[in-house]
Amino acid sequence: MTNHINKPSHVLLFPFPTQGHINPFIQFSKRLHSKGVKTTLITTIHTFNSTLPHNNNTGIIQTISDGFDAGGLTSAHCAESYLETFKKIGSKSLGDLIKKLQSEGTTIDAIVYDSLITWALDVAIEFGIKGGSFFTQACVVNSVYYHVYKGLICLKPGEAVSVPGFPTIEWCETPSFVQNYEAHGAWSETVFGQFGNIDQARWVFTNSFYQLEKEVIEWMRTIWKLKVIGPTLPSMYFDKRLEDDTYYGLSLFKENHTECMNWLNEKSAKSVVYVSFGSMIKSGPEQMEEITSALHDSNVNFLWVLRAKVEGNLPNYLSYAIKTRRGLVVEWCRQLDVLAHESIGCFVTHCGFNSTLEAVSLGVPVVGMPQISDQPMNAKCLDDIWGVGVRVKADENGIVRRGNLMSCIKKIMEEERGVIARKNVVKWSNLAKLAVDKGGSSDKDIDEFVYELRYGC
Repeated sequence: MTNHINKPSHVLLFPFPTQGHINPFIQFSKRLHSKGVKTTLITTIHTFNSTLPHNNNTGIIQTISDGFDAGGLTSAHCAESYLETFKKIGSKSLGDLIKKLQSEGTTIDAIVYDSLITWALDVAIEFGIKGGSFFTQACVVNSVYYHVYKGLICLKPGEAVSVPGFPTIEWCETPSFVQNYEAHGAWSETVFGQFGNIDQARWVFTNSFYQLEKEVIEWMRTIWKLKVIGPTLPSMYFDKRLEDDTYYGLSLFKENHTECMNWLNEKSAKSVVYVSFGSMIKSGPEQMEEITSALHDSNVNFLWVLRAKVEGNLPNYLSYAIKTRRGLVVEWCRQLDVLAHESIGCFVTHCGFNSTLEAVSLGVPVVGMPQISDQPMNAKCLDDIWGVGVRVKADENGIVRRGNLMSCIKKIMEEERGVIARKNVVKWSNLAKLAVDKGGSSDKDIDEFVYELRYGC
């Protein structure tokens, strides 16, 4: 027993292989490593091969197969095919990796796995290893999913929804998987299936912080051994206790970093509208036209991230804004550096939870344009609960019209609503920093996990 206590604990960290799920795991890994825990990040062969090498400073990485080594998720003909194959091939590949590590004398004290990869817990149990489920979405979102899974929420269109510790949720504010289960097929099964074996997990982790969702967190702690360990942002944006931790460290996309920073440096404080809808969302032509018109008509400086850069296809008036340096369109950027820049006055976002946390943590008010998944609920929180922005209403076809978007941008950039949102977001930013700093709520939960690993609690 003494030898084990003196030996550093070792944890395998296994995110779902997309950028938005990988980033929180990387930052959790860095926090654990700073507290003397050895960590190994597990990702798929395709993801590893797609990673930009100059950003790959995340420590030890091991790969497994998802059955799509050449193309990953996007090469599967449908989500059901990918998820079924990932489970079948991935389970065996993960087991083979564990055998390999153990044969080399490597002790594995725990596997912390993405909550979407429930079969990873089955593999861990097979090898007698403790498992921890990691939620990368908001606690209230996962509470809604749990209540649906347990049959505790009535799924009648148009009816309001209620979960412990949170105000009433209108039907249109629930995650898209709740609103239309059938439309999402295998993804719906995966989202609600997160809870199929969760009671066998030793720990449940969440990338949130206590003050942000304390009532919901208190309820969740009545049923799970919950560790609240967020926001999982690089340390230099917070407590600065992790030296040189200025970036997530693993990127699947090439950034236009220098171009972005040079352009932002030309702009005055709080004068730029930053527009980005994450790594997965692609707007259709009609929605693109509405966004471009809103940015033009708003007469604001704008930085717009488009995953497939289409400058040549933009309307002449927007191309002129780019030519005259009022606007900049890039394929990808270091979002943290952009949000932290003094020129940013507003963030037009899809309200993915990573972007939500980054905006809240870095003190940037938002205009929410939620589209799918958890985004409608995150947008509700940003607007109604945390008071750090406004939501844009879409029409009956799901399109956000230029007038509505322009009005919301004006509210944040020019009107009293923006003053209030900025004041609120600074409050939340300070609370986020306190949570991750030494002795903060998230820091304490990580310390407890490290103690339980070390002493086998």
